[in-house]
Amino acid sequence: MSESIVDNIVPSGNSSVAIPTDISGQILDLDEDDDLEVFSKDTSTTLTDGSSFNASMQTSPASMINQYKLEEEEEDADTKDIFVTVDNPESHVTAIETYITYRVETKTTRSEFDSSEFEVRRRYQDFLWLKGRLEEAHPTLIVHPLPEKFVMKGMVERFNEDFIETRRRALHKFLNKIAQHPIFSSSEDFKIFLTAGTGELTSHKKQGPGFLSRMGETVKAVAAAVRGVRNRPQEFTDMQEYAEAFSQKISSLDKITQRIIREQKEYLEELKECGPTYTLWSQSEEELAEPLKNVAGCEDRCYKETEEQVKHLNDHLIPVLHEYVLCADTLKAVLRRRDNIQADFEGKAEALATKKADRDADSKVLSLAWDSLVGRSPEEVKQQKQQKLKGEIKEMSDELDKAENRLEGANNALKSDWIRWQKVMRSDLRSAFIDTAERNVSYYEKCLAVWETFLQSQRTDAEGNGKVDSS
Repeated sequence: MSESIVDNIVPSGNSSVAIPTDISGQILDLDEDDDLEVFSKDTSTTLTDGSSFNASMQTSPASMINQYKLEEEEEDADTKDIFVTVDNPESHVTAIETYITYRVETKTTRSEFDSSEFEVRRRYQDFLWLKGRLEEAHPTLIVHPLPEKFVMKGMVERFNEDFIETRRRALHKFLNKIAQHPIFSSSEDFKIFLTAGTGELTSHKKQGPGFLSRMGETVKAVAAAVRGVRNRPQEFTDMQEYAEAFSQKISSLDKITQRIIREQKEYLEELKECGPTYTLWSQSEEELAEPLKNVAGCEDRCYKETEEQVKHLNDHLIPVLHEYVLCADTLKAVLRRRDNIQADFEGKAEALATKKADRDADSKVLSLAWDSLVGRSPEEVKQQKQQKLKGEIKEMSDELDKAENRLEGANNALKSDWIRWQKVMRSDLRSAFIDTAERNVSYYEKCLAVWETFLQSQRTDAEGNGKVDSS
């Protein structure tokens, strides 16, 4: 696709930054077991294009992201008519299981709702049911992914506070993505999910397709996948290639970022020991006592800033990257379902062609041999066969028309939703990257200020003692 976040050039101000088309060969081979679910004092600078940049200009990351968020909030306020919040997780213990429920609050101005506000409690299985129903009703629309059902390797406690909070944020985002979708937000299943009591929701769940029906659809999907498609339109082949490239690169970034955070946490443990070590040293060095204590204070302040930085990356950047790792899997699943619909159409078209060929074939010799045994006239048997074939062909033609209409609808739905998804994806990732850049600048500025204060204090002491460094 021409407009891609994984393309080779990403604009940056007045310049462009080249990004390798394939970074998989440039990264470390990470251990899958380590993957978890869950960043001169001259104020005037001349840029490469000759223009001048001054620190006082309103082009700081903070000003840029504030402007971006303001525009986004104004747009949302004008278009959103349904607001959903997921909060207040509660643990429930029964004789059979232990599980978490979340409060789902909804505020809306839509006329199809009986009230403007609703509050229900839902567990993870309910979210999973909603996602499944939306995919069944709209197989080629892109449903935003849920967090994984099972705890990933490395999680010590399934229901610890960090895990619950991470899942709560992901569930909150899932429902708001559904609420912002032009089709999903009008789904009856979504309305039931937001408004129905626990008993009513359970009853509604039972009205879905039964086990045998689902098994039948699964068998048909497997058969279609085995048969494959023969004439996939090029635009959907391009989508598949894009999804594969996007999956590869976002997965690589996710793994690299997680590894960086793990290494930063190890660095934090070492940094935590620096301050006390300098303080202990100052007790035995009378002449260096004051500088050593100041260094200890700087190390402690840098430790706190680094701790906040690591926490911010872990809470904000990692979830977005991992979310789009799951999105990449969703894209590939949607494209497979589209292919299955086309394969079903092609299979019906081939069956109809075969049936028409049978109708047109000359079976007179076989008819004469058989009819001489049963005592019926060949012409009578031939007419009966032709009539039967005519009925079968009519039924198969009707089925083919339905399959063609379904394929056309599936293709149009995917093309439209693909554009919508790319726009949302780019907005989400751009916002995450800007937020990370802003945080990085703030972090390094604070650490720099800490050490500049130390240097200034040492120069002042040196001047007072008549030991000014001529350099």
